[in-house]
Amino acid sequence: MPRRKKTFPCGHKGYGQKCHRCDQEQKAREQEVEACAQKRQQKLEWEASFDRDPIDLRALPDYVVVKARAIIDGLNNQRNYREFGGKRLRHDRRIISIPVTRNYRMICRDAGSMAVPEAVLSHEDYNVCKPGS
Repeated sequence: MPRRKKTFPCGHKGYGQKCHRCDQEQKAREQEVEACAQKRQQKLEWEASFDRDPIDLRALPDYVVVKARAIIDGLNNQRNYREFGGKRLRHDRRIISIPVTRNYRMICRDAGSMAVPEAVLSHEDYNVCKPGS
C-alpha cells in the first residue's frame, strides 16, 4: 500500500507529523527577531559607552571614535603623546595636536606630566579654528 501525502492545516502537503516548511519559516522568523534584538542591544551599549568618555565623541564616525578612545587610553596610561605622532603647536606650546586619522585631530592641553584631551576635530575645523588663538 503506497503512502499518501496528507494536507496540513496550513494548506501544505507532506508525509510527516507536522509541516516542515512552516516549521522552517517559523525558525527563520525567530532567528531574525533574535538577531534584531541583539543588534539593538549592541547599539544601546555603543550609545552608553559615550558617557564614559572624557570628551564628546558622539558626532564622529565610528572608526574615529575607536581610534580616539585608544589614544585617550594610552594618554591615561602615561604614554607620551609623541608615540601617537602628536606635536606641540608653534603659536601656543601648551596645546598638543595628535592625528587620529588622516582627517581628524585630537587637541590636548599640556598638564605637566600628561596631555589632557579637550576635543577631536576634523582637519578642516582644526585648520579654521586654530585652537588656543
